[in-house]
Amino acid sequence: MKERGFYIIKDEFFEYINDPNLKGNKEENRPHYYCFKEDENNFYWMIPLSSRIDKYKKIIDKIMKKYNRCDTLHIAKLDDGRESVFLIQDIFPVTEYFIEREYTINNTNMCLTSEHTARILDKKAKRFLSLIKRNIVLLPTQVNIKNIILN
Repeated sequence: MKERGFYIIKDEFFEYINDPNLKGNKEENRPHYYCFKEDENNFYWMIPLSSRIDKYKKIIDKIMKKYNRCDTLHIAKLDDGRESVFLIQDIFPVTEYFIEREYTINNTNMCLTSEHTARILDKKAKRFLSLIKRNIVLLPTQVNIKNIILN
């Protein structure tokens, strides 16, 4: 597993965890960004991606007007030139067993090469997870991370 790589998670994970708030896996076609590894539990923290830029721009604008920052979503241009939304609000831990394969486009493994974007995502993800660990619920559709960790 390469940090900053994009991976496909096995459908088996979503069936096993059975959390209605996990983003749909789209039959093992949704890419997930590997943000960082938690050595303590051997978890890889994965952030789902979405191509629905317009939908999430509106949500980000609304959050920015209210709080002056948005730690739950981030839009960035990927190396293939397309914009994607990193759904930090849907971050979840997974073990290596549930990683199906690297996400590829035209037989090239996707990877986030922007140091700047990687630092932003890392900071937002860790800030979001620190709130979760303090039992702060930010969204009604929040993934039950504690349930995943206990499974």
